Amino acid sequence: MRAILMTSAGAADALKPREIPAPQLPSARHIRVKLAAAGINPLDTKLRSKAMYYPDKLPAILGCDGAGLVESAGADVSRLKVGDEVYFCNGGIGDEPGCYAEYTTVHEDYCALKPASIGMQESAALPLVLLTVWEALIERVNLQAAQTILIHAGAGGVGHIAIQIARHLGARVAVTVSDEHKAKLTQDLGAEKIIHYRQQDFVQATLAWTEGSGADVIFDTVGGVTFLRSLHAVRYGGKLVSLLSTPLSLADVQLARLRNLSLAYELMLSPQLLKLPEERVRQRHILEQGATLVDAGKLKILVSQTLPLAKAATAHRLIEQGGVSGKIVLTMS
Repeated sequence: MRAILMTSAGAADALKPREIPAPQLPSARHIRVKLAAAGINPLDTKLRSKAMYYPDKLPAILGCDGAGLVESAGADVSRLKVGDEVYFCNGGIGDEPGCYAEYTTVHEDYCALKPASIGMQESAALPLVLLTVWEALIERVNLQAAQTILIHAGAGGVGHIAIQIARHLGARVAVTVSDEHKAKLTQDLGAEKIIHYRQQDFVQATLAWTEGSGADVIFDTVGGVTFLRSLHAVRYGGKLVSLLSTPLSLADVQLARLRNLSLAYELMLSPQLLKLPEERVRQRHILEQGATLVDAGKLKILVSQTLPLAKAATAHRLIEQGGVSGKIVLTMS
């Protein structure tokens, strides 16, 4: 089969097209999927540049987001059948094959039927960002109707899904964006307050929007200084959830403690990294609920660009340049 192998840690040129054997089923509970598309995530570029999880297992196939047809199934598979259209977040971090390939294998418990109302490309773009947003907003900070939330990078892959889930929950949404195109995109998705962070101080803009109190919840998808400054934009007793590992100084911790803030972190890969099968089944249920929202017209995924599998390195470069709206997807045909 055709695949893209990460041959070493480093620049995008480390991604090499290769012909390799199709993967065999690891167990009687696995399925083999003929992939139609693979979602690209910023995580993939970080794994490629640092090989941070399994540097001793190179070469590796990256890409945890995929969608395709069940091509074969193990003897004990009961949830799925050959010909089913599925989507999932699995592998792609170095421990087992990812989705930058024509075929991959997935345990049946971690694989969901894809949304019926959208195609393979959109389905492949959805899993990681949906899981990230769902866990962050629903499970970490328990976002409630009528609460205010500031979402950083609202037009990004995670951000544009976060707007829709927050609105589905009944929250009022503010976002930070870099330009007018992204402002319109986020407004069309339901954002109430648009903050152009290059021209506006997002802390002051958030305080003004909330009549001086600060947002009930802030969703940080940027990290660094943005995370630290967000401590000043969340209300007393509010919640700040971040996707990044951001060092806190003693002064930052003291400020958070003084204002009784709840700080939370979200890494949707943890169940895979820590080998927690029950948590991975829980994540499959999230994908199933997400498919229901998509098919009900309550959630849509923005695919800003599609590229053939052989252009995986180009996709990584585009993400590393920054400014991508929505998601980039690789196609196998």
